Amino acid sequence: MAKGIYVSATTPGSGKSLIALGLADTLHRHADRIGFFKPVVHGDDSGADPMVALMKSRFDLDDQRCRGGLTFTEVRGLLAEGRREDIDSRCVEIFAEMGRHCDVIIVEGTDLTGHDAAVEFDLNARLANNLAAPIVAVVGAKGRSVAEAAAAVDVARKELAAEKCSLLAMMVNRADPEDVDAIIAAVKPGASGRPVYVFPELEDIARPTTGEVGTALALRQIAGRADMERDVRDVKVAAMNVGNFLNVLDDGALVIVPGDRADVMVACLASSFSPEFPVPSGLILTGGLAPDANIYPLLASAPFPVFATEDDTYTTARRVSEVRSEIWSGHRRKVASALGLWSRQVDEAEMLERLHLPRAERMTPLRFLHDLIERARAQRRHIVLPEGKDIRILKAAEILHRRDVCDLTLLGREADVRELAASRGIDLAGINIVDPATSELRQDFAARYAELRAHKGVDLARALEVMQDESYFGTMMVQLGVVDGMVSGAAHTTAHTIRPALEFVKTRQGVKIVSSVFLMLMPDRVLVYGDCAVNPDPNVEQLADIALASAETASQFGVEPRVAMLSYSTGGSGSGEAVEEVRQATDLVRERRPDLAVEGPIQYDAAVDASIAESKMPGSSVAGQATVFIFPDLNTGNNTYKAVQQSSGAVAVGPVLQGLRKPVNDLSRGCTVEDIVNTVAITAIQAQSLTVPPETPNAPEPSAVSAAKA
Repeated sequence: MAKGIYVSATTPGSGKSLIALGLADTLHRHADRIGFFKPVVHGDDSGADPMVALMKSRFDLDDQRCRGGLTFTEVRGLLAEGRREDIDSRCVEIFAEMGRHCDVIIVEGTDLTGHDAAVEFDLNARLANNLAAPIVAVVGAKGRSVAEAAAAVDVARKELAAEKCSLLAMMVNRADPEDVDAIIAAVKPGASGRPVYVFPELEDIARPTTGEVGTALALRQIAGRADMERDVRDVKVAAMNVGNFLNVLDDGALVIVPGDRADVMVACLASSFSPEFPVPSGLILTGGLAPDANIYPLLASAPFPVFATEDDTYTTARRVSEVRSEIWSGHRRKVASALGLWSRQVDEAEMLERLHLPRAERMTPLRFLHDLIERARAQRRHIVLPEGKDIRILKAAEILHRRDVCDLTLLGREADVRELAASRGIDLAGINIVDPATSELRQDFAARYAELRAHKGVDLARALEVMQDESYFGTMMVQLGVVDGMVSGAAHTTAHTIRPALEFVKTRQGVKIVSSVFLMLMPDRVLVYGDCAVNPDPNVEQLADIALASAETASQFGVEPRVAMLSYSTGGSGSGEAVEEVRQATDLVRERRPDLAVEGPIQYDAAVDASIAESKMPGSSVAGQATVFIFPDLNTGNNTYKAVQQSSGAVAVGPVLQGLRKPVNDLSRGCTVEDIVNTVAITAIQAQSLTVPPETPNAPEPSAVSAAKA
């Protein structure tokens, strides 16, 4: 049977879903097959539980590995009839069915919000024992003093011990941020001597979103942008004249106003379009009053949602104040905040030590991408994003900051960047913004650029002009160690992104060419494809350089490099200039890295299929099990990676640039927010392991840079 871990609230309002989510994020990176089971769900459909839906989508779980059990109504009925055993047997049956498809299952108990919390506590304890699942007990500290929180931990331990439950971990959640250290000091050590983890209440999670308010109040959206992830930071009832109202309006406030107050509506719209004034998170028009027909065209352009309700203003305000935010709403910013908090508060190695999990054997795409985030976070680095006026960049920056992945600097005119972010409800608090045109660094950067490019006739006046370009400014930040790496290309060509790095960052010692790889995330493994984005027609030496750099990149990301130098023939079966170039490049790789497993020339099928390899190249340590594929030219590589991506459903991460002295990475102009997050994590990991010699190598500048945007 699969190993179960039972997450159980010991007090109402504990926020245990955050703990379940954090555990799932940790476990899915260290176990081949995780599952999620919620024995008791609210609502009429056990398969429609929002936490079950979140876990399915977040960790790519199917119905066999992510399930609800009985509804709360069914459980109440069985308890009233004295049929507790039926509850237990049904849950054990579902758990056993899931166990055939899982190695470890996270079980989330009830919320203790029913009429009889003691009955629910007993129910959770019984289920944990029947599932043979140790308990992660969650104490809610909201509204409790330090002493009360510590006492609640003692009570929970005693009650669980009385039920003969196995206690895996004790956690205190939703503490006043100022009390966290005091609670840690006040909590008595348990029998195991293991730490009790304490989580502060996090406003990013506690605040409801416009979508949550709209759903809870069954509001109709009548105008504005359908942005349901905007945080509701405050609630303002417009019961005064416009001048006074604007004086109390704050960024992110949800404005509640009667539907006939056109003056307030226009004022809110005007405020949202002015960088000096706050931007509301939304408008709720009350009383069932329709705005004047002339107002609708204005409301249509609102950068926030405009709702309408039949309720009066007082009733609406009261109902809004009762809306609870939940992680399981699925909003990625809340999930990012929750996972960032988990990573800051929990010693993952210590937690895994308690669990004694079997070693994972498969590397799924989801696990690899989550592992990127964890590795980037482990040794914090500072990344600059030059395209501060691209909305995808801003959204990715907010998620990276909430997940606590790395330090970030955005480039652009600060007022413009913050205005754009505010108009889309993006929170950039804690993220540095630098305007190259006015930065005090520009003079020093220009002097350094003029020095490095003097041989090209660049003087200080020209250098000052060049340093107004965000790509050049950002690259110089990397060059001079102000930041550790750069990610650009969402709005610029590959050439515009890479050219500054080629001019003065240069290639590493012993490397003659900048190249790229795509990390191809197959269903059960990661393959490395190079070069599919930069060099159109590499010669023999360049091909060898690409192979060596790609093998190093593979190792950097946990892939054991077994290099296949691809051609249209295998071994000595074919001849021709193209085959001979691959053969010579393979010999160069062996000469420079005798320890590296490399084979070439070899066809793709012989490189990946063991049965074909046995007939075409028996006894090879690479054939049939290659992990790094070096294509003879850009045309072949770019088409192949796209063909594999589209036909197999593989996830292509990249291009990842390699060979530079310091990490600079290029994005596709069609990139998604998730692509940007992953590329920033990759760049941070590259920065962790990149050692740069003090001298600047005088490597030749490549004559051309391809713009093979994905």
